[in-house]
Amino acid sequence: MDLSGRTMVITGAGRGFGRALALEAGRSGARLFVSARGLAAAEKVAAEVAADSGISVHASACDLADPASVRAFAAEVAAHTDRVDVLVNNGARYLEGPDLWDAEDEEITDTIASGATGTLLMLKHLLPLLRGSAAADVVNLVSSAAEPRNHRSQAHPAFYAAKAAQAGFADILSHRLRPEGIRVISLYPPDFSDGDPLDPTWDHAPRSADQPLTARSVADCVLFAIGQPRDCFIRSFHFEQL
Repeated sequence: MDLSGRTMVITGAGRGFGRALALEAGRSGARLFVSARGLAAAEKVAAEVAADSGISVHASACDLADPASVRAFAAEVAAHTDRVDVLVNNGARYLEGPDLWDAEDEEITDTIASGATGTLLMLKHLLPLLRGSAAADVVNLVSSAAEPRNHRSQAHPAFYAAKAAQAGFADILSHRLRPEGIRVISLYPPDFSDGDPLDPTWDHAPRSADQPLTARSVADCVLFAIGQPRDCFIRSFHFEQL
């Protein structure tokens, strides 16, 4: 997909899927703003994208659990562009452990704040820039943990709670922003393998029904959704699990 001339913001871009999508978007010509909780991680990915595709990338630190950090990141983006065409809400803390006592109170608070509150505040503070786009898309990397009665993950209940909240506000915002032409697209992937998008085989590795979901396939879903005509509002992607 050709993203030339389009401005994309990706949170949680310091590793895994966020990094993979940043590299793919760079290859497609997007103007990129990437964030990670630590500035060094964001800058490392920005350098990788620049080396891979020659695209200049703006890297920032953003702690999604800290409202002031979210506001500062949004202000930083606004200082460099008058619009955002694609916002990818990928950043969220994962917390493992099926029992409530498997995590400290602070870890529980941080998990819910980063996955739920932080995502909502990111959209709130970037909404003026999304409204400045003629064709804006908001993409939320939710999780199959947010699907009703999905008990497959060994994630902590706080992670389930964060993703359920994320799914809830994505659903209502999809309805409320549609009259403005802003599409809100949510993906509910199960656990998937990241791979390395800088590996030459990443684009060409075989993918079949008997294999686990890959980051490449999830990225393809994102690029497919944002590439559709503007009368096509794909609300969500749900994935069959092995």
